[in-house]
Amino acid sequence: MSGSDELVALYDLGGAVVGAATRAEVRAGGLWHAAGVVLVRSGDGNSVYVHLRTPTKDVYPSTWDCWAGGVVAAGETPEDCASRELAEELGIHGVGLRPLFTHVYDEGTIRCHNFAFEARWDGAFVHQPSEVVEGRWMTLEELRSWLDDPSSPFVPDGRLGALEWFRQQA
Repeated sequence: MSGSDELVALYDLGGAVVGAATRAEVRAGGLWHAAGVVLVRSGDGNSVYVHLRTPTKDVYPSTWDCWAGGVVAAGETPEDCASRELAEELGIHGVGLRPLFTHVYDEGTIRCHNFAFEARWDGAFVHQPSEVVEGRWMTLEELRSWLDDPSSPFVPDGRLGALEWFRQQA
């Protein structure tokens, strides 16, 4: 099954699962769906791992993000999705996920409930070549400064999620 044929869980505006459709149908129709996303922080909590998306990504190519994650598949929970995506994109396995919040992104044809989690990690990263070009640690202060700069090449829904995370930390 190709990526565009993958079955994705459909959600309603309120965040409940209501069915399934292919990824291609979700993208073409601007259908409500969900993502499981993980903010990876260093063990001491002072840094966040950011990564550059490949130029071949179907949404927001060649932009930076601080959330490892992806679309919730049909029959999958957001937490299972987040754990799977963390392993696929960054090579992080067996780490506990702490639920943070859910933020809604509704812009153009992207209509998504982002179920956000946090993980602490000081180990090695193994980037998935089809998803991640490069990555690096960024201090919380550096990340906040980057997010506050509208000209920074950052994934729009990731920016909103990270700003919400900072707001909740205050």
